[in-house]
Amino acid sequence: MARKTLQRSLNKPKTPTRNRRKDLAAPFLMHTHAAVKTVMAATETLPDFRKTPSELATDEKIQLVRQGMVLVRDNYVHLPLKENMHAVRPVQALSLLLQKLESSEDEMSDLEFHAEMLRIFTSVRDLHTNYFLPAPYNAKTAYVPFLLESYFEGDERRYLVSHLVAGLDQPPFGPGVEVTSWNGAPIDLAVATNATRFAGSNMEARRARGLERMTIRPLIQSLPPDEDFVLVGYRTADGAEHEIRLNWLVFTPDASGAVVAQIEDVSGNAFAMGVDIDGELAGIAKKLLFAPSVVAAEAAVRAKKPSRRRKKFDVGEAVPSSMPSVLHAKTVDTAAGQVGHIRIHTFSVDDADAFVAEFVRLAELLPQNGLIIDVRGNGGGLIYAGERLLQVLTPQPIETERTQFINTALNLDIVRKNAPSSSVIGLDLAPWRDSMEESISTGAVYSRSYPITEVETANGIGQRYQGPVVLITDAKCYSTTDIFAAGFQDHDIGPIIGVDGNTGAGGANVWTHSLLRRLAGRGGPYARLPGGANMRVAIRRTLRVKDRSGTPVEDLGVQPDFLHNPTRADLLDGNVDLIEFAASKLAELPTRVLRGEIVSQQAGDLTISIETENLARVDVYLDNRPIGALDVEDGDTELTIEDVGAFDTLYLQGFDGDELAAAWRINN
Repeated sequence: MARKTLQRSLNKPKTPTRNRRKDLAAPFLMHTHAAVKTVMAATETLPDFRKTPSELATDEKIQLVRQGMVLVRDNYVHLPLKENMHAVRPVQALSLLLQKLESSEDEMSDLEFHAEMLRIFTSVRDLHTNYFLPAPYNAKTAYVPFLLESYFEGDERRYLVSHLVAGLDQPPFGPGVEVTSWNGAPIDLAVATNATRFAGSNMEARRARGLERMTIRPLIQSLPPDEDFVLVGYRTADGAEHEIRLNWLVFTPDASGAVVAQIEDVSGNAFAMGVDIDGELAGIAKKLLFAPSVVAAEAAVRAKKPSRRRKKFDVGEAVPSSMPSVLHAKTVDTAAGQVGHIRIHTFSVDDADAFVAEFVRLAELLPQNGLIIDVRGNGGGLIYAGERLLQVLTPQPIETERTQFINTALNLDIVRKNAPSSSVIGLDLAPWRDSMEESISTGAVYSRSYPITEVETANGIGQRYQGPVVLITDAKCYSTTDIFAAGFQDHDIGPIIGVDGNTGAGGANVWTHSLLRRLAGRGGPYARLPGGANMRVAIRRTLRVKDRSGTPVEDLGVQPDFLHNPTRADLLDGNVDLIEFAASKLAELPTRVLRGEIVSQQAGDLTISIETENLARVDVYLDNRPIGALDVEDGDTELTIEDVGAFDTLYLQGFDGDELAAAWRINN
């Protein structure tokens, strides 16, 4: 009998598919792409997720409020701007919440407490200054299984379904249907109402974020939706009206915890970050939900280094990159001819120099007569990466954005403790110290301004792409991407095309509570945060340069030179109209070529070969010493320089009339 029982156990048939489906939050999850199946299988329904316990004691809530007051009152660089621009008093609001917690006999529930903390931090309309929810919220994202996007038909904004989660099959609902209502409300009104809940710095940013959060909602900065499901009214191509009920679901897109770990990071580049964490998590979620084939392709690339031997790629074919989650490059065919297209998904990289080198490698494999750089949806990252990339695209020397602290006793103490001789993590805040000490007697609100990215490193390799360049932005561009777009515009690198009338307007360097605690050292006012909750704050505001010198980026953002209203074809056919529009702007700009190569170097004489196109004159420098100038025509010119001696760098500047139009650098 024992043998039979064991035999039956070993040979027990597998559970039928129909029974296994009951374990999933939704039946369509059975059919997700293999590359994301494990992540998607862990999806929960919203009612099930709400059962996950989360408890903070009253003294822990008090601790969180007090720490929030320190950050906002004593560190927050935009506090005067936000109080005036948005008519808010966040310090007073935190004081009232603290008073309520300390004096009330009735304990405030966790949900009530989190809702009030989120409301106060959101009131300043700053995606850098955040209260991050504790576990179980901070790793989770709620979603409805389709992507809602807007387009224009004439001057009228409309909304359609652009993507479905794989496996969702409820015809006629699918890509291309027009969404007309949301839970019984007109869709325009529903999006506008949702936009007020999120901390966009300007109306364009709030609308873009409100639209994206209709179906994708990271719970690190937002409580779960109140409703378990949504009723979506939609219209099909034949004009018929329909309605579908879809449940909110919850999953963990950042399964490795890499994004959330940024909040705890206190080493390396942590003090040079500018990133929208909420936007980063939303981007990861969208890729898993709606582009699982991209996830699979990225995994394949990571498993095998991209070949550097191949030089030719078909039109539309992605050029393999060693940073597939960061950069996506290809040649596109347009009515104006073939041009290059590079999408920069994020500036969140560990090594700015490696990022710039990979961008250069990809750009050199694309057509040299024009390049479209697309940073839509890029929430930022490492400030060094954004500012060091600018030099690649222009012959002009780069002036990096300058930054300021707000003058407070606590900020001054942190700066004093992190001057070169006493810095905790190699951070040099000495340049800001003198003006902050002067403010004790002068009453100046802000310190003097200094760059985060050193000018030398921002000009360390010089121009590498000499064709015309256009930049595409949207209202979800934030932080380092704002800084990059501002530098692109301030240095007249090329026109900016916006699908929204402004960028997200995040003009600051952001430091986390963990980093501030480390920098302040023993005796500082920062205490360990309870329950896995966290915070961060905009610590140094960024100011624009050149003709817009001194203009803050925060709230103002970067306005494009040209506006392109997204079309239905853009949403459903790979941005075809947007790319055509960008290519038409490239076609209006001149293409220049300037290349130099050392032919021989002997007996003190240096011979170089110079290739030029659409240039009239080339100036030659050795280690920044002017050697001479020569008139050129299109083609190759050989130049011999006598009695050169030792040198490190040969630098060529090409002019079209009086305009510096191209540059080339050779390291000896």
